[in-house]
Amino acid sequence: MQRSPLLTKALTAAAALWSLALSAETITVTDIANRQVEVEVPVQRVILGEGRQVYLTAVLDRENPFQRIVGWRDDFASADPDNYAAYLEKFPEMAEIPTFGGFKDGTFDVEQAVSLNPDVIIMNIESKQATEDAKYIEKLAAAGIPLVYVDFREHPFTHTEPSLRLYGQLFGEEEKAEEFIAWRAAEIARVTEVLEQHQPTRPQVFIDRAGGYSEECCMSFGDDNFGKFVTLAGGENIAKDIIPATFGNLNPEQIIASNPDHVIVTGGMWEAYVPGGGWVGVGPGQDEAEARRKLEALTHRPAMTGIAAVQHRQMHAIWHQFYNSPYQFVGIQQMAKWLHPELFAELDPEATFKELHQRFLPVDYRPGYWVSLTDAE
Repeated sequence: MQRSPLLTKALTAAAALWSLALSAETITVTDIANRQVEVEVPVQRVILGEGRQVYLTAVLDRENPFQRIVGWRDDFASADPDNYAAYLEKFPEMAEIPTFGGFKDGTFDVEQAVSLNPDVIIMNIESKQATEDAKYIEKLAAAGIPLVYVDFREHPFTHTEPSLRLYGQLFGEEEKAEEFIAWRAAEIARVTEVLEQHQPTRPQVFIDRAGGYSEECCMSFGDDNFGKFVTLAGGENIAKDIIPATFGNLNPEQIIASNPDHVIVTGGMWEAYVPGGGWVGVGPGQDEAEARRKLEALTHRPAMTGIAAVQHRQMHAIWHQFYNSPYQFVGIQQMAKWLHPELFAELDPEATFKELHQRFLPVDYRPGYWVSLTDAE
């Protein structure tokens, strides 16, 4: 009798996990909150506090990013539906993984988590306060379930590498984690070393976080996350000294007074959240002409009145999820090309992202992650 491909895949994954179980040991890891946590590794049953942590599990478990996941938050399909569809096509079994609400919004179900008997729960650091307030750690500890924190969003240039190493420890895949860390650092250096050598004038940049998502204008970033992307890419973030934290808001008058040379809008396919909204739909396989049309529409907001970026067509849109994944270096490279096209004429962020998929990820690369009004000229 011939086995189905799905059965063969399941049996292979089961055999791999059984092999891991034979070599299990208890270690103490340090998470991003500087907590010492005892975990039996390599973990075989994992709950992801955010579904988009798959961006990393796919690097470490390329053959099957879902082989250890017994539960996850239900954000991947709604926040990044294009990548969700790509993974679902290759790994249809992921549709059967139980989903959770979030710790931060109080919809996480501890009893459901305990029933899944996980070896560890991996949470994003922004959920820490809500987790502590609800005594989740104590409740889980009573059931023998450790919880660790990672971070790719709040302070990604401080916490991404330690988060990657923590995942490597938990999964017993330290070598893969270190390979990715080294390559990521080298790709960032392709930008920062050129800037260090040439010391170009830094253009003023406004990062329009999720521009068009709501009528409110304008969400942005302080001196971290996409705000730090700007610095590393050779620009000056106009919100750096205005927004004291990672995330915050600028009013239209502040933007007009700053007169940015470039506006970079973060976008995605957010039909699940704001149907028919003004957000710019960039992401894998997206219609770049439609994304450019919506980007053009954003130039007519009051906050864009008379600014240099609009006058010179230096309006760009880029995939929002670079802010929440270990793939930030691709976004930095593309931003460097926008800000300093002569310096980075030979740099090819598209090729970088293709290499990321070819070397580390189980799904194929599809273009569509960024557009610019200059593309149409």
